[in-house]
Amino acid sequence: MTVCDLTDAARLCALSPRMAAAVEWLMARRGDYPAAGTRTDICPGVYVNSEAPMLLPREHARLEAHRHYIDIHVPLKGRETIGWAPRRGLTFPHGGYDGERDVEFFGDSAQCMLHVLPGQVAVFFPEDAHAPNIGTGTHAKLCVKISVE
Repeated sequence: MTVCDLTDAARLCALSPRMAAAVEWLMARRGDYPAAGTRTDICPGVYVNSEAPMLLPREHARLEAHRHYIDIHVPLKGRETIGWAPRRGLTFPHGGYDGERDVEFFGDSAQCMLHVLPGQVAVFFPEDAHAPNIGTGTHAKLCVKISVE
């Protein structure tokens, strides 16, 4: 997991060509992002969901983890608080792994809370469980999905 300003995210490009495509797409469009509710394919194995979710109280946010995708969360309007815990230490799975959606939920508590602001990105790898969309009201965000296969 990493959190950084979008201007510093260029360092992530060295991780893989798909990560480079995602970061370059984000940096090239600063502020000119797709409307909420849309999916944009960047290249094979990388896509972006533009979202406007309701924020949840911390006690209702569930940790989730992915096996086949890296997530990059990009708040566009308002602060997004995201809980984090290492996936390896989680002991309370809820509902099992959903292979269609590549997600598994957990009832464990987050180990720490991250406060991510517009202009910043939070990157979660398959070993990172995260509980997104914590707060009050609504916000706008992008969730970039990068296949690790």
